[in-house]
Amino acid sequence: MRTNRIALALVASALAPALLAAAPASAADAAPSSATVTAAVATDDAGTPVDEMSEEELRAAIAAVLADPDSGRGVEREANEALGGTVEDMREFLGTGYRLAQYEDDKVAVVTILGKPYAGRRVTQEINALLDAPTPEKLRTWLETGYRLAQAEDDRVAVARILADPTISAALRAAAEDVIDGTPEELRYFLETGQYEVDK
Repeated sequence: MRTNRIALALVASALAPALLAAAPASAADAAPSSATVTAAVATDDAGTPVDEMSEEELRAAIAAVLADPDSGRGVEREANEALGGTVEDMREFLGTGYRLAQYEDDKVAVVTILGKPYAGRRVTQEINALLDAPTPEKLRTWLETGYRLAQAEDDRVAVARILADPTISAALRAAAEDVIDGTPEELRYFLETGQYEVDK
């Protein structure tokens, strides 16, 4: 039961960078020390710093990081190295290594997004602005929330272009008009799949 709580509580660690982004810039740009990263992000004991976690707790926390399907290659590499090292290596990973490895993965992710054929003007502008002065917190927050909204803006423009075509069928026009004020997910589905399912 306690192991389950440890694994569940670690999910909160994925939110920590986004929460740090709301702090003043000087605080957001600084890497958290192991003393400030408490066991609240890795265990069910909010009062124990990572420096005081047992080896079992450290291993459970890192195993939960590895079990996260969103963990990229950098995080997986560093987590596995920490598990194969000493207790201090595991503490170092949870204290600072995880954040830096996630940052590495996030930089790869945003560059990959730039290469997608549907990366429009807004997405491209926001990524370029991020890469001009990147921080781990800014990249993580954008990937978690900003990307969805920027892509929706680009997708609305794409749907508007479809509507501007005087040669489209009445059915496609009706479908595009229905979706243009829809959710980001509805817009993306329409552009990727829905428009091709309409009787043209």
